[in-house]
Amino acid sequence: MQMDSVLGNFTTATIITSIVDLLIVWYVIYLLMTVMKGTKAIQLIKGIFFILIGRSISNYFDLTTTTQMFDTVLEWGFLAIIVIFQPELRRALEQLGRGSLFRTNGNGSSTSEHDKLREAMVKSVRYMAKRRIGALIVFERETGLKDYIETGIPINGNISSELLINIFIPNTPLHDGAMIIQGNQIATAASYLPLSDSNKIAKNLGTRHRAAVGISEVTDAFTVVVSEETGNISVSYDSNLTKEITLEELDDLLKTHWHILPPVKEGGGLFARK
Repeated sequence: MQMDSVLGNFTTATIITSIVDLLIVWYVIYLLMTVMKGTKAIQLIKGIFFILIGRSISNYFDLTTTTQMFDTVLEWGFLAIIVIFQPELRRALEQLGRGSLFRTNGNGSSTSEHDKLREAMVKSVRYMAKRRIGALIVFERETGLKDYIETGIPINGNISSELLINIFIPNTPLHDGAMIIQGNQIATAASYLPLSDSNKIAKNLGTRHRAAVGISEVTDAFTVVVSEETGNISVSYDSNLTKEITLEELDDLLKTHWHILPPVKEGGGLFARK
């Protein structure tokens, strides 16, 4: 009787452990899908499923050569995934290090300050779009942009519509390149960004749009682009480019994607934002 009780408890414990194990696996898969959502990795995952299905079919029909080919692809697939998914893996590890996979983004400043800065941003974009002044503005989020900040000219100034407009006036030293916003300050201007090689970007779009998509492929930055040819406003995040948005839509997107983080202290520890 006592042995039956022990076996019953063991069985119950095993079932509970198995359920917890499955929940952890599914949660990890969910987190990975969240990181890769809207990126080129989704299309590559579809390709992997195609390979697995093809391998199963070829094995079922005893297609020896085809099965060996699929086996070779799967054997070296791990290294290929590391290379192909490098931006997504880097983003996931950075978010894991900051704990941002397990929490929502916070806003370190008051709502009134955020509204004021957002109003200045929209005002400057309206001015530049109306006069077809090209602009490229990158908002740092969880992933640090230090590498790209170091390529530009330091500003470290408070955000105002007048300063934003002046920086992008044509034929001035700072107008060419990207402005990077850190929290509630303009960190730098004339910064260089990586250019996307995506074939989904229309041929009639210039370097600014390709740079906006490029930075969104390797970081979680939110970027605003004003076209000097058309005056249209575009935004880029999560490897996607949304073209010809209105000022009202821009304001809503800034509410969602521009978080004014509290100042970072020097020597803030291993996971301090850089």
